Amino acid sequence: MANVGVIGRIFQRKPVELIHAETDHGELKRTLGALNLTLLGIGCIIGTGIFVLTGRAAAIWAGPGIMISFVITGALCAFVALCYAELASALPVSGSAYSYSYASMGEIVAWIMGLLLLLEYGLAASTVAVGWSGYVNSLLLDIHRAWSFFPTIPPELTAAPGEAVKNAAGVVIAHGVVNLPAVLGIAAVTCLLIVGVSESATVNNIIVFIKLGVVLAFIAIGAFYVHPHLWSPLIPAQVPAPPPGTPMDMPHQIGRALMDVITGAKGTHYGLGGVIHGAAVIFFAYIGFEAVSTAGAESKNPGRDMPIGILGALVICTILYIATCAVLVGIVPYQSLDNAAPLATAVNQIGIPWFAVLVKLGAIAGLSSVMLVLLYGQTRIFYTMSHDGLLPSQLAVVHKRFKTPWINTIIVGVVAAGGAGLMSLDALSDLTNVGSLAAFAIVCATVIYLRVTHPKMARPFRTPLYPIVPILGVLMCLFLLLSLMAVPATRNFFLIYLAVGIVIYFAYGLWFSKLGRGGATLEAEIATMGTHPPVD
Repeated sequence: MANVGVIGRIFQRKPVELIHAETDHGELKRTLGALNLTLLGIGCIIGTGIFVLTGRAAAIWAGPGIMISFVITGALCAFVALCYAELASALPVSGSAYSYSYASMGEIVAWIMGLLLLLEYGLAASTVAVGWSGYVNSLLLDIHRAWSFFPTIPPELTAAPGEAVKNAAGVVIAHGVVNLPAVLGIAAVTCLLIVGVSESATVNNIIVFIKLGVVLAFIAIGAFYVHPHLWSPLIPAQVPAPPPGTPMDMPHQIGRALMDVITGAKGTHYGLGGVIHGAAVIFFAYIGFEAVSTAGAESKNPGRDMPIGILGALVICTILYIATCAVLVGIVPYQSLDNAAPLATAVNQIGIPWFAVLVKLGAIAGLSSVMLVLLYGQTRIFYTMSHDGLLPSQLAVVHKRFKTPWINTIIVGVVAAGGAGLMSLDALSDLTNVGSLAAFAIVCATVIYLRVTHPKMARPFRTPLYPIVPILGVLMCLFLLLSLMAVPATRNFFLIYLAVGIVIYFAYGLWFSKLGRGGATLEAEIATMGTHPPVD
C-alpha cells in the first residue's frame, strides 16, 4: 500500500483552479503587453540562428536550399507554437511548460519538464554566450588592426578547455582554457535581470530594435549586390553522388533523408537530403518563441496578449530568416559561408567594411538580448517550482526593492556562466536541442490531455485543426529527438542527467511538495492567497 501511495503522489496533478488562483494573486508585477511579449520572442529567436548557423548550414548541408530548410523548420515549429498559444492563454502562469505538465500529467512529469527546461533555457543561454564571445573577439581584433595600441583578449581565454583556437586563415594558434568573454556576458545579463523585469524588458526592446535594424539594413543594402546565378541550382547535387541505380524520385529522396536524420548519419551533403538535414540543424535557430509563455504571470492581459506574442514572433522571424538567407547566398557562394560570422563575410564581399563592423555590433546586441530572455525564462521556471515546494523556498524569495527572484537569478547565472566558459559550442547546442524537443513534445501532448479532461476550461485561443496539429507536433519533435539521441555522447549525458534529476526529486521534491504534503484544501489555499494582493 505504501508503494501505491508513493505512485499516487508522484502522479498527482495540480488543480487548474489553483493555477488560476496563483496567477490572480501572484507577487510578480504585471507590466508586459502584447508588443513587449512579441519583442521578447523576437529578442530570443533572432540571435545565434541568423548570425551564425545560417552560413554553416548552407555551406555544409543545404546550399541555396537553406531557404527551403527554414520554411520546413518554421512550419514544424508552428505546430508547437499553436499548442503553446492555447496553453499560454488558458494557463497564463510563470513557469511555462512546467506548469502545463503539472496540470495535466502529474508531478513527476512536471519535475522532468523542469529538468528539460534547464537544458533548453540555461544551456541555451550558455550556447548563445559562446556565439556572443566570437563576435566580441572578432570586433576587438578589427579595432586592434586599426589602432594597434587597443588591447585584445588572449586566445587561450576565448574558448572552452581543450578547444582549438584558429586565426582567420584557419591555422590553430592556441587551445582554450576558459571562454572568458562568454562568462562575462552571462554575468552582465544576470545583473540586469536582478534589477527588474520592467527595466530588462525596456533594455530588451531597445536591443531588439537595434538588431532588427541591422538585419533589415543587411537585407535592403545586400539586395542590390545579389547575383541571382548563385541561387542556381537551388538544391545542389548530392555529395557524394548516390550509387548507380539508386532511385532518385522525390519520395525515395525524402525517405532516405528522413532515415539519415533518425539514425544521425552525416555522410552525405546537399541534395534533398541535405535540405531536410539542414532543417534539423537550424532547429536551434527557432528556440525562443516559446520563451514568451514563461512571462504569463507578468502579462497585463495574458488571454489576448500571449498568443499574439508567441505567433507574432514566430511569423516575423521566419520571414526575416528566409529573406536574410536569400541575400546571403546571393552575395557569397555558399561554400564560403562555413564560419562564425557569415553576415560579416557577405558585407566584406561587397566592399563595405564599415558595415561589417556595424553587423558585428548588431550581432553582439542581438545575442545579448537572447541571453537576457533565456535566463529570464529559466529564473521564472525555478521561481514557480520553488513556490510549489519542489525546490527550496529560497528560490522563490522576491527582492523587496526590485520585485525579482534575485537568489534564483544568481544561481541560474552561475550555472549558465559555467556552461558558457567550460563547454564546447557543439555540446551545448546538441543538449539544448534535446531538452527543447522533449519539452515541446510534452507540451503538444498536454493540449490533447486538457481538451479531454477539461473540455469546458476557458480557452481564449484554441489550437486550430485539433487534434491534427498537436499530434503532428509530437511526431515532429520525437523525429528530430531521435536524430540527436543517435550521437552517443549526447545520449549518455542526457540519460545520466535525467537519472540524477529523478534521484533528487525522490530525495527532496517528493517530500517537500506542497501538493504532496496535503495540508490545506484547495479552497483554503485560494483564500490564503487573497491576503497577498499582487504588486502593481
